Amino acid sequence: QVQFVESGGGSVQPGDSLSLSCAASGLTLRDYAIGWFRQVPGREREAVSCSSASDSSTYYADSMKGRFTISRDNAKSTVYLRMNSLKSEDTAIYYCAANLMRRRCAGIPIKHEFAYWGQGTQVTVSS
Repeated sequence: QVQFVESGGGSVQPGDSLSLSCAASGLTLRDYAIGWFRQVPGREREAVSCSSASDSSTYYADSMKGRFTISRDNAKSTVYLRMNSLKSEDTAIYYCAANLMRRRCAGIPIKHEFAYWGQGTQVTVSS
């Protein structure tokens, strides 16, 4: 049974940092591109970042570029998202999932290509 579990969220002030973890089980992590997404109530789930399986290429949404860093430890079957210089607009539930259709992150991640969504972890940024 495949399962993704997100953790590391919390409540912080603007300018602070958080590190999120995505622990995968039931599959071999190195075989899959992994995406981070986020969602605010009433809004569509949006892509944040993606880590490729086939090579070292990554994707970052424009508003996250330069602030967020995605990384993976295939031996530990875990993907990480380091978030620096957090802003109030980063407040959302953050999810991770595996791409079942392609191994490389090319352009904006397409939600319907991903599966095994975790339960999400809440990030709240407020002063």
